[in-house]
Amino acid sequence: MAGRQAMLAQDAATDIICYGRVGGTHPEQNEEVLPFLDVYRSEKRVANPLRYVVFDSPFTSYENRSRLDDDGVFFLTIRRRGKQMIDRIAQLPKTAWKTIRVERSAHQKQTLRVHDESVFLRGYDQDIRQIIITGHGKTKPAVIITNDVEKPVAQIVQIDARRWLVEKAISEPIEFFHLNRVSSSMVIKVDFDLTMSLLADNLYRFMAHQLESFSRATALTLYEKVLANQAEVNIHQEGIKSSLKKKRHLPLLLETMNQYEDLKYHFLNNKKIAYLGASYT
Repeated sequence: MAGRQAMLAQDAATDIICYGRVGGTHPEQNEEVLPFLDVYRSEKRVANPLRYVVFDSPFTSYENRSRLDDDGVFFLTIRRRGKQMIDRIAQLPKTAWKTIRVERSAHQKQTLRVHDESVFLRGYDQDIRQIIITGHGKTKPAVIITNDVEKPVAQIVQIDARRWLVEKAISEPIEFFHLNRVSSSMVIKVDFDLTMSLLADNLYRFMAHQLESFSRATALTLYEKVLANQAEVNIHQEGIKSSLKKKRHLPLLLETMNQYEDLKYHFLNNKKIAYLGASYT
């Protein structure tokens, strides 16, 4: 399945991967925005409409970006850089550049040089905001295009920085759940593998948000520090008792699971599950 593409989207507020689809071959990837928009046009999304989307340039073509405009969606993406564009950027005068500082991880700040302008894009058939960035540690300047003309340039650059966090989040299903090594070459099976991998990843995300101090933890960290444990399970008529072996973060897990002690599971004949700490390691 080396020639097939998977399109994933992450909700910025929750870090949950909220959309996944196995697409076609490389030439078809420019149409990915259309099924993505169809999901957010459905009745289920009326209460939570799509407002802002940040994506890589192959996600869609210039022509299809007008569909985002029609839906009232702000978009932000990088622009492909050809030789002519690189040469033009090199010829910009010093007065065309502005110095900004943007916040990075660990409350650090980075100084960047930016050039904010409006350019006409063929295919998009109208002017669009273009922001050129240098001083970010790359050999070539970064070029951002967006239909958001209201936000300050520093805020636009900060929003674009989230793209790297999304890529990091998407790399987790690849590394931990082996998403790039699916078990079948059949398209329908690949769809199933993608769905189950994203379901597992999102369950880990939900769990991370439940556990204090683990909200940004990776699936691997959660597995090693919390889930990788043994237990003695006793099934009784009134319920199920799971006695987990002693572990450093076991008290945190037990405290979190206490809120579900009255929950009945229909697939277990409506039994309750009690999570307890064993007296041994």
